[in-house]
Amino acid sequence: MMQIESITIKTKQMIDDLKAICANFGLGGSPGEYKIITQVFLYKYLSDKFGYEASKVEPSIAQAENVETALTAMPDEDYEMMLMMLGGNVAKLKKTHYISYLFNHQNDDSMKKADGTPYPFHELFDDTLVDIANYNLDIFSVQTGSEEKIKLFEPISQYIIETAKKSAFCRAIINKLVEFSFAEVFEQKYDFFSQIFEYLIKDYNKDFGKYAEYYTPHTIADIIARIMVHGKVTNATVYDPAAGSGTLVLALAHQIGEDNCTIYTQDISSKSNEFLRLNLILNNLVHSLSNVVHDDTLVAPRHLNPQKNGLAKFQYIVSNPPFNMDFSDNRETLAGEKYSSRFFAGVPNIPNKDKNSMAVYLMFLQHIIYSMDTNGKAAIVVPTGFLTAGSGIPKKIREHIVKNRMLRGVVSMPSNIFATTGTNVSIIFLDKENRDGQLILMDASKLGTKEKVDGKNQRTVLSQQEINKIIDTFNAGEAVDDFCVAVSYKEIEEKKLSFSAGQYFEVKIEYVELTPDEFAEKMNGFTTRLDELFAESRRLEDEIKQQLGRVEYE
Repeated sequence: MMQIESITIKTKQMIDDLKAICANFGLGGSPGEYKIITQVFLYKYLSDKFGYEASKVEPSIAQAENVETALTAMPDEDYEMMLMMLGGNVAKLKKTHYISYLFNHQNDDSMKKADGTPYPFHELFDDTLVDIANYNLDIFSVQTGSEEKIKLFEPISQYIIETAKKSAFCRAIINKLVEFSFAEVFEQKYDFFSQIFEYLIKDYNKDFGKYAEYYTPHTIADIIARIMVHGKVTNATVYDPAAGSGTLVLALAHQIGEDNCTIYTQDISSKSNEFLRLNLILNNLVHSLSNVVHDDTLVAPRHLNPQKNGLAKFQYIVSNPPFNMDFSDNRETLAGEKYSSRFFAGVPNIPNKDKNSMAVYLMFLQHIIYSMDTNGKAAIVVPTGFLTAGSGIPKKIREHIVKNRMLRGVVSMPSNIFATTGTNVSIIFLDKENRDGQLILMDASKLGTKEKVDGKNQRTVLSQQEINKIIDTFNAGEAVDDFCVAVSYKEIEEKKLSFSAGQYFEVKIEYVELTPDEFAEKMNGFTTRLDELFAESRRLEDEIKQQLGRVEYE
């Protein structure tokens, strides 16, 4: 435990040092800062992992005092053979890609380009990143909807305006990278990298992509994953149509086993897709990178079936879609015949006043239901108001869920579980195999403690004990007074399709036996109190009339 804490502290310190360099060169808080931090972090991670994996393939390297020095000395023929033996989750590096190579050449004024002109260090640094990206394009790129590959790296000195400062900036970066080593972290698993990733992007998830928050609280992800997955699962497909930074799919993949599933995602935000790629690489899910798509999920879903004549169907779907957003430009298109089977309950109308209040989550919810495999399971974060809406699209969707017998249950979460919104949220669990089973409705809204985030936003934090209570109670399927009920589809139909646990709780009336004298005494007390209230009411009425009389007179 102490070793993990030490590694965590050192890793966070390295991230802080990189941010300090950006600040010193005037890039603190700039749009390009997150690109620099995430790319440099990833460059360092991939470089160290390359050395770590090479040491396992070539035992002589493992004994060397410095792995990169030993690799540089290796004959080219042996080096090429070693590259071929590395696994598919390792970025391949040339000897000139090493951090040590850049470090040793940062002040080398004798370096020349092919045309004989001087080779400034910032150009060497940028060219190295771009060459690594091109060298690993087939595996480490994600794609746009038109299947154009989005490369792993881009030049970072472009964000420094003054040419004279570009090389100094890159030197500061490379000097910081050589002081740190990821060697100790490669035996760590999801729990370590999830907190490092959260720390890495914490300053950059304040603005949001069009379709998703970049970071869903790990609490939500943990609850969803542990409720959805039971026993051994193999060859599973996991999908999120509004993936953000991938917190939900990664938690689910970890619960299933990273080697036992393949992740598919889509999101219209380029920033969230960059975060997602980093997250997948850190969590040993490189094999899913080619399934990360940057495009509009609603208008142009890009994951198709093998025949390419319809959408792909998935075994597990998780999503925390945006709740409200202006999609008026595409509203009529989505309401057309081409999309009618997918959006079976309809498309929200465009409000007269605030177009941003269009309930886009209803579109994602329908898309998810449509994308479920025949035995599919899904978990979707929705506004709690969806559970009881008495008409319109929300009720039509609940009716479809109940009619087609695909509900497993609902968990209503505490308010402010997301620091960025005060909207009360619930998690709907769907399961096409739960046709005759009991349905679990849980009200966990009273759990948690409040804490301040960044000194201003308030967030509700669940303890590990409370998280376990939610998961264990839900999975056990047992009723708990004022917390959880187990109901049938018929009972939900009788309650006008309400998914709210509170409407099914038993109302308990406390009975107390009273003697006739005790009853008369209580009644007299009530009568006396009523007389006092009526007298106070008449007094206030007279006083108001007097005040009105004075105003009229004046």
